[in-house]
Amino acid sequence: MTDERNLFREQRLANRHRLEAMGIAPYGDAFPRERIVELAARFREGESARIAGRLVLIRNMGKSTFGHLDDGTGRFQIYLQKNEVGDTAYEAFRYLDPGDWIGVEGVLFVTRTGERTLRVARWTMLSKALLPLPEKWHGLRDVEQRYRQRYLDLIANREVRELFCRRSALIWEIRQFLHTDGFMEVETPMLQPQAGGAAARPFLTRYHALDTDMALRIAPELYLKRLLVAGFDRIFELNRNFRNEGLDRTHNPEFTMLEIYEAYTDVRRMKDLVQALILRVADRVYGNRTVGKGEQAIRLDPPWREVSYRDLVKERMGVDWFELSVEAARARARAAGLEVPADWDHLLITHEVYEKLIERTLIQPTFVTRLPAALLPLARPCADDPATADVFELVIRGQEIAPAYTEMNDPLLQREAFLRQAGNNLQKVDEDFLTALEHGMPPAGGMGVGIDRLVMILSGEEAIRDVILFPQLRPRNEG
Repeated sequence: MTDERNLFREQRLANRHRLEAMGIAPYGDAFPRERIVELAARFREGESARIAGRLVLIRNMGKSTFGHLDDGTGRFQIYLQKNEVGDTAYEAFRYLDPGDWIGVEGVLFVTRTGERTLRVARWTMLSKALLPLPEKWHGLRDVEQRYRQRYLDLIANREVRELFCRRSALIWEIRQFLHTDGFMEVETPMLQPQAGGAAARPFLTRYHALDTDMALRIAPELYLKRLLVAGFDRIFELNRNFRNEGLDRTHNPEFTMLEIYEAYTDVRRMKDLVQALILRVADRVYGNRTVGKGEQAIRLDPPWREVSYRDLVKERMGVDWFELSVEAARARARAAGLEVPADWDHLLITHEVYEKLIERTLIQPTFVTRLPAALLPLARPCADDPATADVFELVIRGQEIAPAYTEMNDPLLQREAFLRQAGNNLQKVDEDFLTALEHGMPPAGGMGVGIDRLVMILSGEEAIRDVILFPQLRPRNEG
């Protein structure tokens, strides 16, 4: 295939040299034009038009030539006649290849077969393509190549292009939804002196101007809560988080997260908010409340199931699970097929059961509530049971889509929770955040929504790499 590509490249270089010999520059200047989608909407036979795009099809018929231009918004047929564009321009057109970018102007008409077409009076070279389009390689079948050369994937596969257009529309709808509800969009630091707000390994770097170590953020939570302290009552941020962890079907080290905070509310307001948000996106962007395929089809119409973490574990592992000794729980978990280290306590064993045996079975939208408080140091404990946190995790198709909390706003309890989490490493305690909290933060509900996973679910994709334009990949030399 490499030899074939080299042959195509040599042929295209030869065509470039022929164009240059005729006085035509292979890379042209700006070409003000009408977008094809707009032209199609206002088409009127006999009117003038000026469009530009990638030449995706050429059919030479002697003294006339048909072609198709694609400008990213649509395709449109063009028609050239030798006696209209002139001998030199028509001859030069013979040295164009599929993939070249040109601009054309002329008059609109309808062919005998009923196709809307532009009769070209003049054409302009904009950019010569030296490598062929994916169709010349018999399609883009290599999955890794599709990720590494996403630009070719977007050319060859219209459904992939549509997926990312819908992703953009989804993000726009989310912003509109929140702005209409009185939320203000804010931006908080991605480069932080201390990565907090979640339990994850950060990417570390050195800020030479300040002679200090810094980290890419793993979550924006602690900075957004500082804004609650400042008196902003409805805020959100839609941006990147970075976690220096593994690559798999549902994880990419750089991912898009929506975080929402609203003062004077709690986790119940977040439940109503995320349900309304997802339904709006499904209705307006995807036009359907049933998404996915086959047994994995998701029905988004409410009501969505709500069940406690404890009840789910008892359903899977037995009603006596929480009365078992650590040794008995470990034995039962291993019998269920889990690898459980000998030094894990009951809490860690239970959460492994939840993550490996239960969460993946929750296909339809499910609010899992009242998770162990020890796992969630930034959430407020439930008033009737301080061992559980007043939270939910929204799980759809076996994936956590949106964790939400009634936020911890007691600075003394927050300090205790941080100290338990930090153990002997007191440097992990964010003293600046605790100082902010001591100035008083109102009661609040907070929530994160994983945008990449939400797009996966609504579009029916199985891998997170399919919904990220340029996903992280292992270097080629690692095989």
